[in-house]
Amino acid sequence: MIYRAPRMEDALTQGDILYDCPLVYWESLSSEVETKPRPVTVRTRVVVLTQACDLVQSKATRVLVAVVHEAQNLVDRGILKSNVIRDQIRSHRVYGWYFLPHGGVMEESLVDLRHLHTVPRLVLDRLVEAGKRVTSICTPYREHLAQHFAVTYSRIALPLPFETQAES
Repeated sequence: MIYRAPRMEDALTQGDILYDCPLVYWESLSSEVETKPRPVTVRTRVVVLTQACDLVQSKATRVLVAVVHEAQNLVDRGILKSNVIRDQIRSHRVYGWYFLPHGGVMEESLVDLRHLHTVPRLVLDRLVEAGKRVTSICTPYREHLAQHFAVTYSRIALPLPFETQAES
């Protein structure tokens, strides 16, 4: 089982998925005339990435979260193709995307590990109190997500692929 239903009194932890989390980002400039980007606030679904030990020991006053998208919504908007999700992302072969299967209150979803935010801990605690924490990812899946996050940001990119002597 990948998900568990957290109790209201459970403390915030790594792998918690919350709805209606307010995130602030800079709006993209649409023309050269616009010189000042504007801050935009959206409310969306996120997963907590900050280590559980840092949350439990109250070391983190700001919490790292990643946006969680419904997979079908990304397909409908033309951002991803369903065969890419099925064949590559689901098997965790694509950097920056983490597949979450359907289960319980979760529809098939993707964590966008390239769309990260830090959110004040108090904001997330208030969302938990308001019943906005809908599920939590269980171990060892939570650690698998953390490992995928680490690999996404710790990989070493080479400038060009190595040449080969093999004939095409």
